[in-house]
Amino acid sequence: MIELIKVFFAGSLVSFLGQLPLGNMNLTATQLSFQESYGSAWKYGAGIVIVEIIYLRLALTGMDWVVEHKQLFAVMGWLTVVVFVVLGILAFVMAQKQTGAKKGLLLNNKMNRFLLGIVVSGINPAQIPFWFLWSTQLINSRVLVPTTSQFNIFTAGAALGSLAGLAVYIHGGNWMLTKMKTGNRALNIFMGIIFILAGLLQLYNMLTKKQ
Repeated sequence: MIELIKVFFAGSLVSFLGQLPLGNMNLTATQLSFQESYGSAWKYGAGIVIVEIIYLRLALTGMDWVVEHKQLFAVMGWLTVVVFVVLGILAFVMAQKQTGAKKGLLLNNKMNRFLLGIVVSGINPAQIPFWFLWSTQLINSRVLVPTTSQFNIFTAGAALGSLAGLAVYIHGGNWMLTKMKTGNRALNIFMGIIFILAGLLQLYNMLTKKQ
């Protein structure tokens, strides 16, 4: 029982810390809570976590499949670069033209926020090497034993950790933006910067992988 608690805690901690660095996914959660509602933000967060769980299970039990399909993930990686850079540029364009309380490009639609979370998380294949690295590290250090029960507990812990990390951005981010009295135009410009930086980081990762 103690071993399972340790596995659950390890999954929660790794996932929580992984959600804390600034990124397009968690900042979109902040933007949703600020421009729409907490409910919309949490629907989006649930979509994010669902895809992350799938990627985690793929990393845990499908490592051979991942190795055999490197080209597929390479295509997804380059697609991510294009999507992030385009979204960043369009966010700047919309911010320049914005005169009212118009939402950002990613939110200026009627797409279900749960589905939006799935799409945004789905085009971020960087989650697979993240979980591949950490799961390998934990297995090698014998914190995580490669059994179905421990994988299930680890995945459950990771889901809770991701939700906790998103909560920091949904509630803490909303509180900070409210205190700063941040306007939608400034927030859209900031999101544009984040998308561009995320795209450039992904581009760097793609180029260095070939070396």
